[in-house]
Amino acid sequence: MEQGNKKITITASINESAEQVWTCWNEPKHITQWCSASPDWHTPRAENDLRIGGRFLTRMEAKDGSFGFDFSGTYTDVVNHKYIAYTLDDNRTVSIQFDTQDGVTNVEETFEMENENPEEMQRMGWQAILDKFKNYVELTK
Repeated sequence: MEQGNKKITITASINESAEQVWTCWNEPKHITQWCSASPDWHTPRAENDLRIGGRFLTRMEAKDGSFGFDFSGTYTDVVNHKYIAYTLDDNRTVSIQFDTQDGVTNVEETFEMENENPEEMQRMGWQAILDKFKNYVELTK
């Protein structure tokens, strides 16, 4: 199996309603607050057209200005408060399942690996962003 086809799944349980989790996941004013893997990175800009065929773009940059990139793609499936799937501009696929029970929303994100970085680095980076998202949502009311 080619490394780029391998899928990785990460999860987080967030003590908040599906509506709040959905809002923070999808609104650009929130995305810019949580979408980075480490304290020396930030997200100065986000755009999101959340609909099948809609596009998103999240600009990630090192705070010292030394490096940055656009994380972007096209939505292939959207079920309000439940599910999002998209294809990144490099043709990798990502899906996110939102399942809420008893006031806790479980987020399960599955993504295809890219070929440039080791599996564990990719898993840790995506999990760090998801963990930052969890912390952000639980502190945002």
